[in-house]
Amino acid sequence: MPTHTPRLPVDDARTDTDRATETTGAAPDTARRLAKLITEVLAPGILVVVILLVVGWHSTRTLSGLGWGLLASLFCGIIPYGFIIAGVRLGRWTDRHIKIRQQRFVPLTVTMGSVVAGMLALVVLGAPREIFALVVAMLAGLAVTLTVTKWWKVSVHTAVAGGVSAILILTYGIAMVWAFPVVALTGWSRVKLRDHTPAQTVVGTILGTVTAATVFTLVR
Repeated sequence: MPTHTPRLPVDDARTDTDRATETTGAAPDTARRLAKLITEVLAPGILVVVILLVVGWHSTRTLSGLGWGLLASLFCGIIPYGFIIAGVRLGRWTDRHIKIRQQRFVPLTVTMGSVVAGMLALVVLGAPREIFALVVAMLAGLAVTLTVTKWWKVSVHTAVAGGVSAILILTYGIAMVWAFPVVALTGWSRVKLRDHTPAQTVVGTILGTVTAATVFTLVR
């Protein structure tokens, strides 16, 4: 008797481009590899360290400024990232980008605690005002992100990238406007990898940019 092979359900999340390139070979692999590279290079932990060092240098125009930026990076980037990596290795969350929304509450809360500790250390040690203002802006951005994450998977990648772009412009002037196309590239990579929808990346960008710009301007 002839056998009937059932058709598998079509994944509606795939784009027409994805379906078309499945039979053409290298194109989807190239785009996906590029998206993964962008996601890794522009990861929140990396951007946080970079902007703290950049603003640290601007705050004093000396190596001491870089030292302040490095100290702040320890609390705002290095310790939180180390905690996330440890959690991944212990199997508590799926990956270092924490794709599953329900897994984000603990890492974001621990990150906020580390940032608060760093903020207190900067106050006690007499850090430059710009560095302190940037750390306060980061704390505010985390609070907003954590609040939204309770109900919706907003993109942390684009929130941080948007905030960093706003800080660069406020610190170094309008010449830094080139940073915003980089935010768009970050959003594209998150959508291409299907970790976020376009709406989640756009909302992340808006929240990160507005929060960082507002708090940094008020505090510094």
